[in-house]
Amino acid sequence: MAHPLELLVQRATDLFRKQFGPAPSVGVTAPGRVNLIGEHTDYNDGFVMPLALETKVCVVVGSKNDHKLVRIVTESFSSSPYTEFPSNKAGVLSSKEPKWANYVKGVLLQFFEDKDFDGFDIAIATDVPLGGGLSSSASLEVATFTFLEKLTGTTLDKKLKALKCQAAEHWVGVPCGVMDQFISVMGTKGNVLLLDCRTQEETHVPLSDPSVVLLVTNSNVKHELTGGEYSTRRDQCYAAVDAVKKRHPGVKALRDVNQAQLKEIESEVPPVVLARARHVIGEDARTLQAVEALKKGDYEIVGKLMVESHNSLRDDYEVSCAELDILVKLALEVPGVFGSRMTGGGFGGCTVTLLKAEALDNLIQHLHKEYKHKTGIEPTTFPTTAGQGARVLF
Repeated sequence: MAHPLELLVQRATDLFRKQFGPAPSVGVTAPGRVNLIGEHTDYNDGFVMPLALETKVCVVVGSKNDHKLVRIVTESFSSSPYTEFPSNKAGVLSSKEPKWANYVKGVLLQFFEDKDFDGFDIAIATDVPLGGGLSSSASLEVATFTFLEKLTGTTLDKKLKALKCQAAEHWVGVPCGVMDQFISVMGTKGNVLLLDCRTQEETHVPLSDPSVVLLVTNSNVKHELTGGEYSTRRDQCYAAVDAVKKRHPGVKALRDVNQAQLKEIESEVPPVVLARARHVIGEDARTLQAVEALKKGDYEIVGKLMVESHNSLRDDYEVSCAELDILVKLALEVPGVFGSRMTGGGFGGCTVTLLKAEALDNLIQHLHKEYKHKTGIEPTTFPTTAGQGARVLF
């Protein structure tokens, strides 16, 4: 049976040949990611611990053309699968439709800056679920950047590459932190990545024990947000920092605040601000504790920290939802499960569960049966180990 990556490359190649004729000369891949622990800490200068998904990746194949055009085809958006524009800055900026192409355009602006460039054709195929909180956009950005490196014979420093891909997403209009692009660029097989979001220092932490596995479960719900919940939470975190700063001028972000300092401002800020800050301070501590537990192979402790993280995201940060809570509760009912939590921004999307490999089939069966029974929704599940970051295939 063919490896999922081989099948994805074949899909991309078939799409390319159908649209453009000859076979592509360059092929690259970049992974999506799941965050094991460290949620809503990135914009507070804190710590995150993602891993690259082994089988959920984006593939970009393509070749130069002689038309001074960028021509792009994708299999993911049947309503608008093709776009083209002149291969210069004015061409890139000429339209922001279709929206999916903006992630490619943002990368072009970062890679070529103000310079004109040769035309090229690309086909995009991805197995990263769109809108599932697994960084489908970052995998597309990083795959596109990697394709351009190979096409032009240019190789950038990995950190700079990740930052340019982050800037591309900002250009699209999504003010994301650095985590998603960093793990897609820098992931290494068999390791999670501890990322210090202040210094951008990364530490690879082994998670390659064959007796344990991670299961990602997509709730297949995404609650529409009407009140700018993410920016509201960010502002609440910054309000806590401003209050603490009056007593401790050296504080720059919640990363610098401890629970005792938070207690000092109890009477000065609304309870909701305290709750938001309590989550972030606790989550940074949990993430660093999880690193030490992983180094010792103490999966019981890692699992316990994951559950504490979920409870804090549910109660203090209030970004979970009924469906995610059900998935976590169901996972914890299965013997051999160490821990489970929501992952990603929240209000839907996915959970990540750490478990003994021998319990995997039982967990998948239990989740599919009981989640469907309780919600009427069929979940999507896939096991993963820590995979490789972006790379050239041919």
